[in-house]
Amino acid sequence: MPAIPELTEPLSDGHASIRPAAERDIPEVLIAHQEDPGLAAALGLERAPSGAHLGRAMEDAAAERTKGAAVTLTILEPGLDDCRGQIRAEHFDWEHAHANLGLWVARDARARGLGSHALALAADWLIESCELVRAQVHAPAGNEAMIRTALAAGFTREALLRGHERRLGRRVDVTVLSRLATDLAR
Repeated sequence: MPAIPELTEPLSDGHASIRPAAERDIPEVLIAHQEDPGLAAALGLERAPSGAHLGRAMEDAAAERTKGAAVTLTILEPGLDDCRGQIRAEHFDWEHAHANLGLWVARDARARGLGSHALALAADWLIESCELVRAQVHAPAGNEAMIRTALAAGFTREALLRGHERRLGRRVDVTVLSRLATDLAR
């Protein structure tokens, strides 16, 4: 399996920036979950992560990236270095050249386009640096905010997969959205 390249410098489009997740993000991630009790459930988690859980994830991050398994990117407002959300790219299928992206944005940073700009930056970087054919988002069918964010990031709605995922002990429908390498040339 190919490694996911290391993002050595933050990427920015003037509206949002992304950089690799770092230990210094842990307090802001914990605060985001504290200020939005529904965030964990929206991410398909049974409970909000603990500081210890986030610390272990950071310890495993380099190995996940070099194995080509996953990478977590931190969303920033331009010119600032405070975590405003994160994008996780995982489920890399190197044979078919695609990966799944998911994201969250802190409650007080939503509805300003930060998530859609960051998602577009991340998708384009992964498509180009990993030579992916597609980046895809699997949004629970009722998560209209995530669907709108992906559409605003240049993703195309493709399908509704009925009963596709198990989240919090029940089957849920998933809306599939994608951004293709050919979309970048347009």
